[in-house]
Amino acid sequence: MRLRYEINITWSEEDRAFIATVPELPGCAADGETYQEAIQNVEIVMQEWIETARELERPIPEPKYSAIASINQLI
Repeated sequence: MRLRYEINITWSEEDRAFIATVPELPGCAADGETYQEAIQNVEIVMQEWIETARELERPIPEPKYSAIASINQLI
C-alpha cells in the first residue's frame, strides 16, 4: 500500500527522539532515534491506523497531496 500523507517530523528534547506525526490521521504518531527511523515507524503506524479504520468502518481521509512535496531536514 502506497501512503501519501503529510508527515511532520520534530525533535523532542524531552524524549530525546524524533517524533513523526500525520496531521490527517488523528492520533497517528511514532518516534525514532533518527528521522529515518521515525519515518519508517510512522509508516507502519499509518498502515495500522488505516486497517483499524476499515475494520471499524470509519472514514479514511484522502491525502491532501498526490505526491510527497518536500521533506524538511533538521540540521
